[in-house]
Amino acid sequence: MVFLRSLFFNLAFYVLTVVLLVLPLPVYFILPQAFGMWVVTTWSRAGLFLLRIVAGTRLEVRGRENLPSGGFIVASKHQSMFETFALSLQFRNPTYVMKRQIKWIPIFGQYTIKTGMIHVDRAAGGAALRLLVARAREELAKHRPIVIFPEGTRRPPGAPPVYQSGIAHLYRAVGVPVVPTALNSGLYWPRRKFLRYPGTIVIEFLPPIAPGLTPREFLATLIDRIERESDRLLLEADRSSSRPPFPAEATARIAVLKRAATEAASTPPAASAG
Repeated sequence: MVFLRSLFFNLAFYVLTVVLLVLPLPVYFILPQAFGMWVVTTWSRAGLFLLRIVAGTRLEVRGRENLPSGGFIVASKHQSMFETFALSLQFRNPTYVMKRQIKWIPIFGQYTIKTGMIHVDRAAGGAALRLLVARAREELAKHRPIVIFPEGTRRPPGAPPVYQSGIAHLYRAVGVPVVPTALNSGLYWPRRKFLRYPGTIVIEFLPPIAPGLTPREFLATLIDRIERESDRLLLEADRSSSRPPFPAEATARIAVLKRAATEAASTPPAASAG
């Protein structure tokens, strides 16, 4: 059943993607940026609808009260293609930080240009960071939230984190709040996999990190908040009645977390002084 539902979903989703990208082309170049964003949000809403109806996978968003007003940065865990479109519906007119090569994807890349996404050449070193900061300031001045995946690429649920230093450089340079964002999407929409599992994908916005920390303090705080909450979402999914098959990294991480909880529960509290 999961195979058939996944098959129907993937067929419908990619046909939908092609149709929504191709049909507007006759007017694409003469309409404003808002039109490009309308195409993106329509695609995202339709994708979530198909995922819920066909695959039985729902979305739950937590922590909206933690989103600041004005310009801010969303630093999100990245496990799946899912969050690349689902996050676009959570904000008004967001922009994403993405690798420069995406610009050269036929048709799709042109939409990322039209909608003002921030393209970065990761191989350019310091020049890439300077461009990132300059573009981020431009978009923040328009009160656009900036979505960035600080690990730079998709990681399986439970895998050791590999955060890049670029997010700390951006945080220091632009001086706006950063919202750590945890999720469990890779359990239900695994990266590089065909199957889509029924259940509930959770995206959780955590309390923002205010400007003013050193880059080292900021990065440590960001990693701690995202990873701690991602671990909690992993354990929550493990207890779910619709538990999907877990990847090896998630299984290993759960074993570590449960062992640590057992050891903590069996350790007697330290005697008070005096």
